[in-house]
Amino acid sequence: MTTLLPRILRALEQFHATHPWDHNAHYHQWILRQLPRRFNSALDVGSGSGDLARLLASRAGVVHGVDADAGIIARARELTAPPAPVTFTVGDALHEIPPGPYDVITCVATIHHLPFSDALTRFRQHLAPGGTLVVIGLYRPQSRSDYLIDAVAIPSNVAMAWIKNKGRKSPRPTSMTAPTRPATMNFADIVREARHELPGARLRRRLFWRYTLVWHQR
Repeated sequence: MTTLLPRILRALEQFHATHPWDHNAHYHQWILRQLPRRFNSALDVGSGSGDLARLLASRAGVVHGVDADAGIIARARELTAPPAPVTFTVGDALHEIPPGPYDVITCVATIHHLPFSDALTRFRQHLAPGGTLVVIGLYRPQSRSDYLIDAVAIPSNVAMAWIKNKGRKSPRPTSMTAPTRPATMNFADIVREARHELPGARLRRRLFWRYTLVWHQR
C-alpha cells in the first residue's frame, strides 16, 4: 500500500488540478456546530480569503482575521462587504495577533506552517475564559490507520470534486490561491503535544487528509 499510494496521489493531484474544490471549506459548517449560537469576538488565524471569517461574523459581534500573506489579505478585504464586522490584518500568527481575548479562535490548515506547541500556547493565551479553540489541521501519514483513512478519502475526494464542479473543468477558488506547504508532524505526535499544551483537547482524524482539534478554556 505504501508504494502504490504515491502513484494514486499523483493521479489524484492531476485530476484535482482540473476539478478543484476547497477541502478546508468542507469543514466550515462543522466548525460552526462546535461553537455557541452567539459570541462577542472571534479570531481566525490563517484567514486566507476570509470565507470562514465571514461565516463567523454571522454569529459574532466582531471578527479579526490574520494571515501572513499580504496578497490573500487584500483579496479578503475586497470580498468582504463594508458593513460586515470583520477586519483583516497582515501579520505573524504568533506575534502579531490583534489584541484579545477572544471567545472563539479558529485555525484552518495553518498550524502546520507554525511551531506547533508554540502556536497552541499562543492561542491559549488569547482565548477568553469559557472560550473555544477549533483547529483543522494537516498531518503526515505514518501509521496503518493513517493510510487506511487516506485510501477511503481518495474515491470520496474524486466524487466530491466531480459533484462540486458538475463534471466540468473549473478554475481554482480564491480560497485555494494562498501559499501552501506539506505537513511534517504525524498524528500521534500532534495528539501528544496538543494534550500536553491543552489538557482535555479532543482530536480526531478526518477524511481528506485533515484532523480536528477542539478545546475549551476553563
